[in-house]
Amino acid sequence: MKKKVFITRQIPDQGIDMLKENIATVDVFPHDRPILKEELMNVIEHYDGLLCLLTDPVDAEVLKKGKKLSVVSNYAVGYNNIDVQTATDLNICVTNTPGVLTDATADLAWALILGTARKTAQADIYTRKKKFNGWSPTLFLGLPVANMTLGIVGAGRIGTAAALRSSGFSMKVLYVSNHPNQVLEKELNAAKVSMDTLLERSDIISLHVPLTSQTRHMFGKNEFAAMKETALLINTSRGPVVNEKELAYALENGIIAGAGLDVFENEPDIYNRLLTLENTLLLPHIGSATHETRNKMARMAARNMLAGLSGKKPEFLVNPRVFGA
Repeated sequence: MKKKVFITRQIPDQGIDMLKENIATVDVFPHDRPILKEELMNVIEHYDGLLCLLTDPVDAEVLKKGKKLSVVSNYAVGYNNIDVQTATDLNICVTNTPGVLTDATADLAWALILGTARKTAQADIYTRKKKFNGWSPTLFLGLPVANMTLGIVGAGRIGTAAALRSSGFSMKVLYVSNHPNQVLEKELNAAKVSMDTLLERSDIISLHVPLTSQTRHMFGKNEFAAMKETALLINTSRGPVVNEKELAYALENGIIAGAGLDVFENEPDIYNRLLTLENTLLLPHIGSATHETRNKMARMAARNMLAGLSGKKPEFLVNPRVFGA
C-alpha cells in the first residue's frame, strides 16, 4: 500500500512528481500561505510523511498527533521549526536540504550589501515616481564597498561563499567562526578574529549563523554600539539572530549606517519602525529564490522523504540516532 505524504505548501512540481511516481500518495495544502498549527493538527494523523517548510510549527504536539509519521522532511537548510528531540524520541526521521542553496544565498547577501551601500531600492522608487530631474552631485550618496573590510559571522558553506565573492572588490576579510577556515585564509588572506575585533574593524558585517540558543539575539544593543557609525549589517541567516527593536534604535540614532535584511525576527511580521526607515533594505526571505535552487531543494526533500518511508537512512538526516547512530 502506498504511503501518504502531506506537503504544507506548493513546492516545485519536480519534487511532488518524484513522490507520486514512487511510493507516495501526496496531498498539498491548498492555500498560498503558511499553514496554521491548528490546520496541521487537523490532518497530520492521517499521514506517514510530512514535507514542511521553515515557516511550519512542527512542535511536540504536532509530532505526537502524527501517530503514523515516520519522516519529517524540511524544505530548508535550517530546522529550528521542528522539535528534533521529540521527533527522535518518537523514532521519526528529520531531514533537511543543506548545500543546495549556498550560491543563491551568498549571491543575495551581495545584493543586499550593494543595494544597502548604494541605496538602490530608494533610488529606484525615486526614479519611478518621476522625481529624477537630472544628475546631481548630492543625489543618493552612498557608502563605498571596494577596499572596505568585510566581517563574516559564521564561516560555514554560505559564509565562505559570500566571503569569496569579495575578492572582486579588493576587500579585507575578517571572520568569526568556531573553527579556522583554511579556504578563506588561503584565498583571501582572511583573519579569524574575536567578535569584539570584528565589530570594531568591519565596515560591512554579514551574518551566516544557524539559529540556536547561543545565536538568538546575537546582535543587539551592545553589538551595534561596538560597530562603526558608518557600518552596515547584512542578515541572510535567521531573523531572531538580530534584535529588531534594538536594530531599529541603532539605525534611527546613527549608531550604525544601514541594514539589509532578508529574514526577520517574527516572520512574516516585521518590527514596524524598520519599515519606516530609509537606511534599510528589506527583502521577503528570498535567499534561495532561484528556479534552479528551489527545484534542487524540492528534489532533495523528496529523496529524503522516499528514503525514510522505505526504511532507509536518508542522505541528509538531522537526527541519526533514529538509526542507532
